[in-house]
Amino acid sequence: MRRTIVLLTILIILLTILAPAALAAPDQAFPKILPLPDGFAPEGVAVGRGTTFYVGSLAGGAVYRGDLRTGEGDVFVQPKGGRAIAGIYVDQRANTLFASGALSGSAYVFDAQSGAERTSYQLAAGGPAFINDVIVTRDAAYFTNSFAAEIYRVPLGPGGSLPNQSQVQTIPLTGAWVQIPGAFVFNANGIEATSDGRWLLIVNSTTGTLYRVDPQTGSATGVDLGAASLTAGDGLRLQGKTLFVVRNQLNQIAVVKLAPDYASGTVERTITDPAFEVPTTVALFGSRLYAVNARFGLPPGPFNVVQMPRN
Repeated sequence: MRRTIVLLTILIILLTILAPAALAAPDQAFPKILPLPDGFAPEGVAVGRGTTFYVGSLAGGAVYRGDLRTGEGDVFVQPKGGRAIAGIYVDQRANTLFASGALSGSAYVFDAQSGAERTSYQLAAGGPAFINDVIVTRDAAYFTNSFAAEIYRVPLGPGGSLPNQSQVQTIPLTGAWVQIPGAFVFNANGIEATSDGRWLLIVNSTTGTLYRVDPQTGSATGVDLGAASLTAGDGLRLQGKTLFVVRNQLNQIAVVKLAPDYASGTVERTITDPAFEVPTTVALFGSRLYAVNARFGLPPGPFNVVQMPRN
């Protein structure tokens, strides 16, 4: 009996010592701040297989690959003259990384394992172009152009196989879509897709309007958010009927609860964080959000990705 009491006492002491460390381990394993290289000029962030994350660069079109669990990583795709990368997205079926080519009017596709460029597509045919963001559905990749009222569809074959240039489609944005004219006025920005692929969601950064768009025709309907506006809306990420909208210059992420038909919604809350420094896009991983700090208009300083709870 005495021996049992002694063993129980030792066990209680060990649990008292070890339990706090065990409880803290998940947070320690997933750091709050994930540093990026000096001068990287990030814009897009995406999560790939496992705990791998990717960040694209406007400066030379490099891609950084890191580990959410450790915060460590390195430049995965080397910079290339004349290339810039804005929004990115990983198609995990074929382990391919789709990247928006900004002012080039192009899109790039990289092997998410090796970093090799698999192909590129010319999306905007001679008109004004800032290819800003991308989303991949079961049958296509869709890209926004912030300077023109059109989106682009890159159809995908079985397992996410890639088409040739001739299959790329330009889809005009029509219906209720409002395009604000002017040089370097950002209109269509972040893009998402419903899980069944029936609708696209696109935010207009200047008007603050969120649109539900038919991916086949480009016909747009304004999503009724009541009196709420999403000005400075940038990257979007959809989880079920909850849409996370990054509002870059405001250092906010709006959390929008959408109706079953995606035609209306309510801004339920706003996420802020002292570590935000003009975030542009956001990725989801489990119960966490990861926002990349672009630092547009701020003095020189370190670039990073910020982790925060989703709820």
